[in-house]
Amino acid sequence: MKPITIEFNVKSGDQDFKEESVSLQSPEELFEYVAPGGGCEAMPSDVDEIQMVFRSPEHPNTENPIADIHATLELGMVFITGPLAEIAETAEEIMDKAGRGELSEAFLTVIGARG
Repeated sequence: MKPITIEFNVKSGDQDFKEESVSLQSPEELFEYVAPGGGCEAMPSDVDEIQMVFRSPEHPNTENPIADIHATLELGMVFITGPLAEIAETAEEIMDKAGRGELSEAFLTVIGARG
């Protein structure tokens, strides 16, 4: 996984406001952030959208160029954007960690897994 930027955005009418931006360097940092007790639990209550933006790989995947296609996955109010391979890997890890109880209630709520 390449470094990711997570942006917290607030929408008010037709205007968007960037609340905060967090840069993470590894999958471990991402999942520490969304784990119980992680930084995700401190997000403001007026956030309407969270964008996780994965950077493109330094070197294109010449054996399977579909892996580098830019895509977006929406989970509740979380939008994960970047190369398809990174998004698929992250989605698989989210499902696995959710099943093992390794994601914070705050993160499960914003992805729509809790009411």
